[in-house]
Amino acid sequence: MSPPWVPFSDYASVRPARVHALQAFGLTERQARFLTHVLVFSGVFLERQYCQFAGIVHGQKSHDFLARLIQRGFVTPITPGSVRRGRLYHVQYKPLYEAIGEPDNRNRKPATLGRLIARLMVLDAVLTDDRYYWLGTERDKVHYFDTAFDRPPRKETYPQASYGAGRDAVRRFFPHKLPIGVEKNGFRRHVFLYLVTAALPWQFRQFLLDHAQTLIACPQWTLRLLMSRRFTTAKAVYRAAFLDQCTRPVEPYFATWLAGYFAECQQTGRHLSAPEDPYLAKAFRHCGVTRVRALYRAWQRQGMEALWTAPSPYLRDAVDRRDGRLEYQDLPHQYLQCAGLIGQRAGARRGDTCETRQVGPPPATTAEVDPLSSHVAQ
Repeated sequence: MSPPWVPFSDYASVRPARVHALQAFGLTERQARFLTHVLVFSGVFLERQYCQFAGIVHGQKSHDFLARLIQRGFVTPITPGSVRRGRLYHVQYKPLYEAIGEPDNRNRKPATLGRLIARLMVLDAVLTDDRYYWLGTERDKVHYFDTAFDRPPRKETYPQASYGAGRDAVRRFFPHKLPIGVEKNGFRRHVFLYLVTAALPWQFRQFLLDHAQTLIACPQWTLRLLMSRRFTTAKAVYRAAFLDQCTRPVEPYFATWLAGYFAECQQTGRHLSAPEDPYLAKAFRHCGVTRVRALYRAWQRQGMEALWTAPSPYLRDAVDRRDGRLEYQDLPHQYLQCAGLIGQRAGARRGDTCETRQVGPPPATTAEVDPLSSHVAQ
């Protein structure tokens, strides 16, 4: 990677052009800069986060700012729970998103309470680390990796997901919607944020497989796990999964066997289990069922690209050189003290209020459990 041919601040999601565009709505430079962070990284914020960003204490200034946003219809206040112990502000005013070139950004759409709180955690992680330029939107990430590298990775290797079928099919890149940071001093170290949402790291394994080629393209990279209080005891399990995925490449012959086995399972509807072939079964056990299942899910989305990356030793070499590493960031905040309020997919419960619209879909059945509902503060 060479230094970019344009000012690196123009790659960042929070760049001067976007801040100036929001100032046209009657906002000060500081207020516009904060709202730009909110629009591209979360779509939702707390008064505490604005006060910390602006370097002020909770008081008349923050109250007046929020009151003006509500009065002008820029934000939707959401008060979760009957105890009224916290309030979120969801930015859903479409002209703001259009002003920064993101009219269809999904942060604008209603979401479940669990997902909104997860986004608050991600916003905290970005606001507390100004050593990096942060990329938050799909368009910004693709533009950066397409143009800022001497040998950019092929677009087919980007993390991606397809929605719909036929003519209505839509392919989205970087579907995890988690920020990527590029260090301001030297532009070499890249930080990939991952929000821990479960005690077991099967989703984290999938995240590593999806980003394998992107990590290989970076001169130096860090996987930063954002840990809420509920999951701080799971650090050892996640580190073991990281080492398993990144330092133990799959043997090339096994990757070739898996391609045929996965195709057979998909065609026949067979459950993914130990194969009948004794040699393949032995390699299956050596690799580990959890890892094979993660490879199968990646193969279903990316095809052979996922299996071609699995035997690569580049991630292992990066870890050995300390160019690739894993680190943790503890999230100390209580996040509205929402214990007991995030256990359902439903966006509203008895006692919840929303001044302009309901948050999220109608109440779900007990079988529909939001994986992000585990972010209950302990």
